[in-house]
Amino acid sequence: MTTTTTAAEDVREATVRYLLRLADDALVLGQRLGAQLTRAPQLEEDVALSNIALDLLGQARPLLSRAAELEGAGRDEDALAFGRDERDFLNCQLVEQPDGDFAETIVRQLFFSLFQFRLYEGLTGSSDEVIAGVAAKGVKEIAYHRDHAVQWTLRLGDGTPESHRRAQAALQRLWPFTGELFEVDDTVRTLVSAGVAVDPAALRAGWDAELDAVLAEATLERPTSARVATGGRRGVHTETFGFLLAEMQHLWRSHPGATW
Repeated sequence: MTTTTTAAEDVREATVRYLLRLADDALVLGQRLGAQLTRAPQLEEDVALSNIALDLLGQARPLLSRAAELEGAGRDEDALAFGRDERDFLNCQLVEQPDGDFAETIVRQLFFSLFQFRLYEGLTGSSDEVIAGVAAKGVKEIAYHRDHAVQWTLRLGDGTPESHRRAQAALQRLWPFTGELFEVDDTVRTLVSAGVAVDPAALRAGWDAELDAVLAEATLERPTSARVATGGRRGVHTETFGFLLAEMQHLWRSHPGATW
């Protein structure tokens, strides 16, 4: 095998992993938000959160299909979504965090959508046509996700004493999971060099500045904890993820090969 062939194979394998990371972020967060249907504090929020969940599912599907194509193992998007085990999912740990209350739902969405918007902006120039296409469509959707989270953060933070307390508590609990968003490993380095991926570390300064502006307006304090929860990109997840996955995959695993 020539050096050129080896390099191309490295890029292909790295692209599969990267596609799964992007897809799993969207798929898992969509599952979390979809579970909030009928549980949001207002009827309009049932609709809003469900629409965001559908947007995320729409992003995940072509990414999973592309990963299956490049993988070449005979799997399709359904097999990747519903047939993988917990350690095979590569989503960041932030998106799998459970909804303790509405403030946690909103803060999780704020953290992630501020990041995802910047990431997808960069990925519109990806050398992988599927990633670039998903990103180009996705930035329009994520702009709404971001604005929705920002407006609710302002309402909760600068609202009643109880809503302020809950929003601040949500910030504190979820903050350790934000560091993983900006981690760089060999997969990312390989794909940045190939023009496929975006360096997430380069997004940190802009994310920090935008988040600080929102928190200041919401009269909320930026958490100071230095602890970083990590491992999702390597298939290491938090305790509640297994329960989420069991619920998401139950029907497909119960009726293998079924068509609808």
